[in-house]
Amino acid sequence: MKIKEIKIRNFRNIDSIDIFPDENMNIICGENAQGKTNIIEAIWFFTGAKSFRNYKDTVFVKFGEEKAKLEISFIFKGCEENITIEIENNKRTAFLNNKKLSSPSLLAGNFGAVIFSPSDLSLIKDSPSVRRKFLDVSIGQLYPSFIEILSSYTRAVIQRNKIIKDYKYDKTLSIMLDIFEKEISENGIKIINYRKKYLDILEKYVPDIYFGLSAGKEKIKTNYIINCDSEKIEEKLKISRENDMLSGVTSVGPHRDDIDFKINDISVRNFGSQGQQRSVALALKLAGAEVSKEITGEYPICLLDDVMSELDPSRQNYILNHIKEWQVFLSCCDPANINNLTKGKVFNIQKGAIKI
Repeated sequence: MKIKEIKIRNFRNIDSIDIFPDENMNIICGENAQGKTNIIEAIWFFTGAKSFRNYKDTVFVKFGEEKAKLEISFIFKGCEENITIEIENNKRTAFLNNKKLSSPSLLAGNFGAVIFSPSDLSLIKDSPSVRRKFLDVSIGQLYPSFIEILSSYTRAVIQRNKIIKDYKYDKTLSIMLDIFEKEISENGIKIINYRKKYLDILEKYVPDIYFGLSAGKEKIKTNYIINCDSEKIEEKLKISRENDMLSGVTSVGPHRDDIDFKINDISVRNFGSQGQQRSVALALKLAGAEVSKEITGEYPICLLDDVMSELDPSRQNYILNHIKEWQVFLSCCDPANINNLTKGKVFNIQKGAIKI
């Protein structure tokens, strides 16, 4: 997958930008608050996912304007495609090849990207929900049907949480619990299988990428920690009703799963250095691109937002010159961080505009 052209209009602090990127490395360079991350975010929106900064759509329309518009043309599996996204009245509308989609989420599977931002540097040390989100977003891009499975599962868990609080006062609610627990179990099995399948492929690439990032000094192992065996979810949900009634939350199911990483058999989360944790997080995202390539036959777009300053020179060099075949968009503040760049394009941005 390669982007040929990007058009951004009235998006955050950007008035109007047209970008014709290099097929491989593209550096977006500028000081803070000039619009670098806004360009990265605009590209990310073409995946159909929500803001990676957890912003609401209202903040993306330039102040004083009514509508923001994003357009992209790209090559996917030998064909030229185009996507248009309009943001107006706190709502995003997406068009694929000039055809309006009922939801932007339907762009999943049509345009792929992996994103690595400063918040991802804490992917390893933060709560399990962050690692589950990484898994689920990655899977959803490759298997759009997973998005609905996960949504149905989440709705059932929310309904069970509401009912379980009143269960001690009204045991007749067990009928409703049976219904939602069956749905949690059925979709939970599917979620676990999807995650296992994805992690099995991911594990083929993470060790080599991390080995390169660590200059050949360390080896890594990934382990999926399951809260409950898939075939026992419904049974365990019934057993846990009394305890869940006290806590008010559902304690059984893949929404409580986690991923553990070990370097030389030592837990990275508990004992790894900050540099090791950052490198593992980066290796996960880069390996995700390899998984996408294996499943779809195409590399996704690689988006690296303002992470160079957090990495030492050897890791900076790995990113700049050892990512082959992918199209990369990398934002940075300090031009010194890209001194080792051997080829590609550099776009200097000031006050929301590209400066030649």
